[in-house]
Amino acid sequence: MILSIYAFLIILSFSALYPFWNGLVISFNEGLDTSKGGVTFWPRAFTLENYEIVLSDKNLLNAFFISVSRTVIGTITATFMTALMAYGLTKNDLIGKKFYTVFLLFTLYFGGGLIPTFLLIKSLGLMNNFLVFIIPGLVSVWNMIVFRTFFKSLPAGLEESAQIDGCGNWGTFFKIVLPLSGPIIATLGLFTAIAHWNDWFLPTIYIFDENLMPIQSVLRRILNANLIQDSGIVSAETAQRLAKKSLTSKALINATIMVVTLPIMLVYPFVQKYFVKGVLVGSLKE
Repeated sequence: MILSIYAFLIILSFSALYPFWNGLVISFNEGLDTSKGGVTFWPRAFTLENYEIVLSDKNLLNAFFISVSRTVIGTITATFMTALMAYGLTKNDLIGKKFYTVFLLFTLYFGGGLIPTFLLIKSLGLMNNFLVFIIPGLVSVWNMIVFRTFFKSLPAGLEESAQIDGCGNWGTFFKIVLPLSGPIIATLGLFTAIAHWNDWFLPTIYIFDENLMPIQSVLRRILNANLIQDSGIVSAETAQRLAKKSLTSKALINATIMVVTLPIMLVYPFVQKYFVKGVLVGSLKE
C-alpha cells in the first residue's frame, strides 16, 4: 500500500514538473532541430541563441522592466495599505467600525462588473497610465481580514506598554506591530507579488501603449501570434535576426516563458519558511 502511494506521488510529481523541464530544454535547443521532434529530457543541439534574441529585444526588455516595476511598487504599496486598514479595524473605539467591516465584506462577495469598472477607471484618468497597475489593487479585503486576525492575536500588553511610553497609534503600528508581523507580511506580500507578476488581463483592457505593456501581456500575444516575425510584437531588428538564424517561434516562446517564470520562482526559497506560520497564525485565531 505504501509503495503504491509513493508510486502515485512520483507519477503526479513527474506529470507536474515535466512540462516545465521540457520547456527549459527546448529553450536551450536549436529551433530547427526542435522542429524535428524528439527533444525531451536534454538539449540535442545546445544553443544560447534563443536567449540572445529574447534578452536583446528592446520591446521584451521594456515589458520585463514594466513587470518588475509594477510588482515591486504594487506589492509594497498594497501590503502597506492593507495592513494599515486592518490595524485600524482592530480598534474597538473606531467610529463606524461595523459599517466599514460590512462595507468591505460586501465588496468581497459582490463586484460592480467589468463595464462599470472600466467606466470608473476611465473617469479617474487611469486609462493607459502606469498607475492603473497600482491604485485599483491598493487594498485586498481578503488579505485585510488575515492581517486583522493576525494583529488581534498579538498580546494586548505590547500596545498598552507602548502607549504608556508615549507612542500613539502611528508609533505603535510602525514600532511594535509591523516588526512583529514579519511572517504574515512575507506570506501575503508574496501572494500579492505573484498576482501582480502573473496578471495579463488588466493591461489588455486598460493599456494601449506598447511601452506600458508588462511581460505577461506581451508573452500572451506572442503565444497567440501565428508567426512572431509578422506579429509586430518583437522589434524589426529581432524579426530580421529570426529570419537569418536557425530559430523558430516555438524556441523563442519557450525561452521567453523561462525568462518570465524564473524571477518569481527564485523568490519562493526566501519566504517559504514563513508560509505555514504566517497563514495559520493569521487565519486560525479570531
